Amino acid sequence: MLNPHDKILVAGAGGFIGGNLVAELLKRGHHNIRAVDIKPKSEWFRLSSAAENLVLDLGDLDNCQTAVKEVAYVFNLAADMGGMGFIENNKAACMLSVRINTHLLMAARDLGVQRFFFSSSACVYAAGKQINPDVVALREDDSYPAMPEDGYGWEKLFSERMCRHFSEDFGLPVRIARFHNVYGPHGTFAGGREKAPAAVCRKVIEAEMSGNYEIEIWGDGEQTRSFMYIDDCVNGIMRIMESDYDQPLNLGSEQLVTINHLVDIAEGFTGIKLRRSHDLSAPQGVRGRNSDNTRIRQVLGWAPEISLEHGLEQTYRWIYDQIAYDQAAKRASVAV
Repeated sequence: MLNPHDKILVAGAGGFIGGNLVAELLKRGHHNIRAVDIKPKSEWFRLSSAAENLVLDLGDLDNCQTAVKEVAYVFNLAADMGGMGFIENNKAACMLSVRINTHLLMAARDLGVQRFFFSSSACVYAAGKQINPDVVALREDDSYPAMPEDGYGWEKLFSERMCRHFSEDFGLPVRIARFHNVYGPHGTFAGGREKAPAAVCRKVIEAEMSGNYEIEIWGDGEQTRSFMYIDDCVNGIMRIMESDYDQPLNLGSEQLVTINHLVDIAEGFTGIKLRRSHDLSAPQGVRGRNSDNTRIRQVLGWAPEISLEHGLEQTYRWIYDQIAYDQAAKRASVAV
């Protein structure tokens, strides 16, 4: 268990997962938290006043030294990333995140950090194992021979190796989780960085509100994924960080679903049926991807368990409220 009196750094705390992790740490009694992100605080997803909140570019080594000073535990969730549309069109930006993890590792080594967590991704897995919608669930060993997602996946796989070698050469204890498509309330749902669950919810809500019962789906909709609810993700991060297991672990749901069925579920919250069009030229990623949770069950006696139906409804309701609030605010401003 992490000592509740020791200082904790959450890098990427202004992001969706990082903000929720800070909130969970505070809930568990960890009150010595340094939260760091490159974004202005006004753009953080969740800003916890009980934490020490700093705006720093962690791509810079000096800033990493500042962030890690007097810290016992580092959670690195900082990266330039988003949904498939962002990843496929910003490969260089995604690769540059390698500076963040490298400099944080160097600072952690030099300043005596007790344990280091790195947030990796299912994008490290070999593309050749993800060409069929009826994909065989991916095991941790399937990351080699290496053929990860171009750009983002290569950065994550390289950074995993950096963590491994810092552990081997310098004795820095590291923990690594490979996230599989995290979603939930308080996340991005528009603007180009959103992931499929949030994008689908937004599109269904906009169709319902406008009365234009149509939806555009990227690809033919038969591509498959598993999606992990944010509460499972944060719980899993803590379990992995506190465990004795030092190899990468899948952290994702095993509930495989097509994108078309994801739309079916979201439609069910409205009672309407939408006419569907498919944009075959849009970014789609791999054809099928699912998490094999055998190892995390063996190691932790636990795996993500919140159903997609439950998690998506919570996400849908939250996005609906945000859109309704924004529309009401616009009407009010026009009236004035």
